[in-house]
Amino acid sequence: MLSHIQAKLLIVDDLPENLLALEALVKGSDCEVHQAQSADQALSLLLEHEFALAILDVQMPGMNGFELAELMRGMEKTKNIPIVFVSAAGREMNYAFKGYESGAVDFLHKPLDPHAVKSKVAVFIDLFRQRKALKQQLEAIERSREEQAQLLAQLQVTRGELERAVQMRDDFMSIVSHEVRTPLNGLILETQLRKMHLARDNADAFTLDKMRAMVERDERQINSLIRLIEDMLDVSRIRTGKLSIRPSLFDLSQLVGGLIENFAAQAIAAQSSINFSAEAALSGVWDEFRIEQVVANLLTNALRYGAKSPVQVRTFEQQGMACIEVKDQGIGISEQNQQRIFQQFERVASSQSSAGLGLGLYISEQIVLAHGGSIGVHSIEGQGATFTVRLPLTDLPQAADHQQATSA
Repeated sequence: MLSHIQAKLLIVDDLPENLLALEALVKGSDCEVHQAQSADQALSLLLEHEFALAILDVQMPGMNGFELAELMRGMEKTKNIPIVFVSAAGREMNYAFKGYESGAVDFLHKPLDPHAVKSKVAVFIDLFRQRKALKQQLEAIERSREEQAQLLAQLQVTRGELERAVQMRDDFMSIVSHEVRTPLNGLILETQLRKMHLARDNADAFTLDKMRAMVERDERQINSLIRLIEDMLDVSRIRTGKLSIRPSLFDLSQLVGGLIENFAAQAIAAQSSINFSAEAALSGVWDEFRIEQVVANLLTNALRYGAKSPVQVRTFEQQGMACIEVKDQGIGISEQNQQRIFQQFERVASSQSSAGLGLGLYISEQIVLAHGGSIGVHSIEGQGATFTVRLPLTDLPQAADHQQATSA
């Protein structure tokens, strides 16, 4: 059963004929026999191989068998190898006692009894193989334990990730439910109010001015729903690597200035204002729609969390990059939250005081990264926040070429 474990036997004697005779006795023990004619040769073999048993002649020139045994007991690699001494000296010389003192496990006297030698060698080889098998089993158990520990650690990490994913899903569904319900409730209330006026034949409720106000309210609610849906679609596109970027040549300062004009109504509703300054025209090749989306997200957050204070926006060039800076004077963002606000479903403030799906900054960062740029925030809690977008500038001739190539 254990025969697959290789066993090696070392025999040491200064006389070649004794080595041949001893090998002839033990070679049927299913082991690999190594010979040494001196203690020095034996030491070299002991350092090179792992032996199941060493049979040492006592009387050898130079270092004798007892001295070799003492060296073996002092070496980590060889200290546990069983040693059997062989001697031609008479029993009355008490060599056996000295051999046991040197660390021997047995002592044989010449002339050797073939049956006794084979039996003893077989016993030591069997013990060696059992020890090796036990060691291999213990090592396998230890490896299995380590693998189980690693697997358990991985499972715990996975469990934590799943729990976080479930929590994010629940939070997301709660946010979506709230955010979608808000514009829908507005539309439902408007519809019910109009049905009531129609049922009462109240034509005064449908004057031209009132109809304009109704359409504006409907448009705001519908745009809110469209924005929520587009945000969710953008996240899906980002995850699948299908976020489309359609570059064209345009002036970044002009784009930001026009967008700020469109935010006039939102600024008034937030009891705030937006001040814009542009150092110069910043022409480059970017996706106009996507960059507008980024700036719109930053303006929306600045008005939402700006504590009714003026919002400062400027565009400028810095180190070969076109920069957009949006600065508010509101609640600010803690250092800890600055690390997570660009993640999915993370919002600047608590859910009680914030709106939206928590996707705006995540989508904005992915858009900017897709342009080879960066977006960052500097803020001190309670002292406002400054978001800065950096986009690589393209020289005008190259930009024109890029635009033509894209159109083609």
